[in-house]
Amino acid sequence: MLTFTALGPFQAWADGAPLDLGGQRQRAVLARLLVAGGRAVPMNTLIDELWPGAPPGQALSTIQGYVSRLRRALEPDRAPREEARVLVSAPPGYALRAGTEQVDAWRFEALVKSEGDPGRVWAAMDTALGLWRGPALAEFGELSWAATEAARLEELRLIAVERRAGAGLALGRATSLAADLEAHASAYPLREEAWRLLATALYGLGRQGDALAALRRARSVWREELGLDLSAGLQRLEADMLAQRLEDPPSPPKAVSTGAPLRVLVADDQALVRAGVRAMLDAEPGVTMAGEAADGEEAIALAAETRPDVVLLDIQMPRLDGLAAARRILSENRPPKVIMMTTFGSDENLYAALRAGVSGFILKTSAPEQFLAAIRAASAGDALIDPTITTRLIAAFAGRVDPDSPPALAGLADSQLDVLKLIARGLTNRQIGQTLSLPEEEVAIAVKSLLEHLGLSDRAQLVMAAYESGFVTPGEKTYFSSL
Repeated sequence: MLTFTALGPFQAWADGAPLDLGGQRQRAVLARLLVAGGRAVPMNTLIDELWPGAPPGQALSTIQGYVSRLRRALEPDRAPREEARVLVSAPPGYALRAGTEQVDAWRFEALVKSEGDPGRVWAAMDTALGLWRGPALAEFGELSWAATEAARLEELRLIAVERRAGAGLALGRATSLAADLEAHASAYPLREEAWRLLATALYGLGRQGDALAALRRARSVWREELGLDLSAGLQRLEADMLAQRLEDPPSPPKAVSTGAPLRVLVADDQALVRAGVRAMLDAEPGVTMAGEAADGEEAIALAAETRPDVVLLDIQMPRLDGLAAARRILSENRPPKVIMMTTFGSDENLYAALRAGVSGFILKTSAPEQFLAAIRAASAGDALIDPTITTRLIAAFAGRVDPDSPPALAGLADSQLDVLKLIARGLTNRQIGQTLSLPEEEVAIAVKSLLEHLGLSDRAQLVMAAYESGFVTPGEKTYFSSL
């Protein structure tokens, strides 16, 4: 059986024996396809991401050579003219075809998201954590796509550690978990769940003083590192312990439920683009196609008829351009989220669309995972602007006087300004909560308060307000790939 490991040294295996994957950049091709999760990666994306900023003149033929050699290593018995079954051609690029059980990172993620009673959660998290043999994708750490994926997998690993501990407490295993939770909280002192679990475990062992001391340590660290008090959740836990209102440990945190599938309407005058997006959505669990349109007028009519969650809208279309269509769609009662698609990202309409309230921009040449990230960010109330166009867009239009711009930011509290700055820098509600040690629900309330104060209707408009007022400038550190 052919298997792949990325949670530690990157390697492919045939029945337990390691395969020769060649040199560093050739191995990176296979690793990049693995990170795509089975989706096709366009050739242009492979070139740009393997040689950031300076691809060689023969990059295309070089990658084709890498793929040919990787195919021989992965399928040594394949006949010369027989189609590859593992590393397949998927125009305009390549894809890795493998089952979840064949790739440790894919299996790990599926296990972390699994549900069930505490016993089932404990077993699933234990198995998931057992797949790790070292830092993920460490040998490709200088490449941005690998660093991003490694950080995502590391966050999932920490969630698995905490879900396992929560299940263990529900199963009465506080004695064996207390030491591990102490080490976890010390290693990740800004994680609220780490301190909650540690304090709960100590309290469950009858060590109320140690539990309260753990929360005092958390408060001290947060004040020193962030200038903040404990989160509302930890303060409630502390009060309950002081009042001796706690009885049984709380149930382990649940995995995020996907709920009903996200319905996406695609509008583009090019049939090839629509077909590519349709194939991408068909291959993605939890996302489905609500319809497709070939021009702006048709997009407006279909949006009203099908009531999608998200509309992917080409900014340049016949009959009615994407910007005008976006404005009309967003003016309806309870409109869907709108994401603009563009070929070059240089159109001044991008700025006007941001002011209109769209939930981001995506280049048509972007990798499928970038499209899916934009769709999911928009549906969650965030916005995403492709990192290759954002810096130029903001630098070109920040500070521009707009007759419809909101009033100055005077009157906002420091806490509101902190949230606004993080929104402008591209952080999601969850990331803002982690940075400021606030529950995600409190961040959502703060964002709503900002919108009401400034008379705006959309998160993306908050970004523009921050730049137009000069509160945030293009030279500051930004995180625009997840705006």
